[in-house]
Amino acid sequence: MTGAPADLTGRTIAFLATRGVEEVELTGPWKAVTEAGATAVLLSSEDGPVTALHGDWDRGADFPVDGPIAGADASSFDALVLPGGTLNADALRIDADAVRLVQHVAQAGTPIAAICHAPWLLIEAGLVDGRRLTSYSSLRTDLENAGAQWVDEQVVTDGGITTSRTPEDIEAFSAEVVARVAAAS
Repeated sequence: MTGAPADLTGRTIAFLATRGVEEVELTGPWKAVTEAGATAVLLSSEDGPVTALHGDWDRGADFPVDGPIAGADASSFDALVLPGGTLNADALRIDADAVRLVQHVAQAGTPIAAICHAPWLLIEAGLVDGRRLTSYSSLRTDLENAGAQWVDEQVVTDGGITTSRTPEDIEAFSAEVVARVAAAS
């Protein structure tokens, strides 16, 4: 992004995560939005802290949860970020409350950003048909079978949904999240 840095003061960004979230896919965009002035909140279906992983294998840090996904009000958020991690994304896509929240956020026209395996949740929410998206490469067939046009690009934004591939793309993904929230009124 060129010019003055985005000011997200007064904006609230929700992050959805469970045990097994890919740590950098949570912390990278979290840092970007909070440094831009937004309030970030971590929602989970779990009680207690969420334990992150590095590469779906090595234990990462624990992160305190700010509230439950169940009962979360989509209108309270200016954006929704869905970090990946295979275990995290797999658990969230079968969580009816998570699917419902993503659907309500999308219906409100609020920006959604998903990286790596998180587009599984977009599939479950019925949001990928006819959209141009990217993801971790192993999701290509899943996304195409659900009607998406899958592309191998660092970051893709189609309508109100931004997607990205892997932790290697975290800087570009985080910058796009900030830009999309700043552009939304």
